Amino acid sequence: MFFDGSRYLKCATVICTLADGRVVTAIKTPKPTIRPLLGYHRRDDGQRLDHLAYHYLKDATTFWRLCDANGTPSPDALAARRLVGIPLKDQ
Repeated sequence: MFFDGSRYLKCATVICTLADGRVVTAIKTPKPTIRPLLGYHRRDDGQRLDHLAYHYLKDATTFWRLCDANGTPSPDALAARRLVGIPLKDQ
């Protein structure tokens, strides 16, 4: 269901019943992985997180690592920041 490298790939699933009676499968959100920072990047207007992830981490789909490094689960919240902490790349 998730692409290789997704933070959700190995997450446990749970079955939930919504208020209207529908049954859905959801995942348990993983806790952020805290890594040392390489440094900070000052974003220009319109600069996308997937582009920063590709530039620094060599994989555009790991933009969520930028979110973890900056203490936000939401790419939208991080995209509003001028300074983005860049985590060290996995070895």
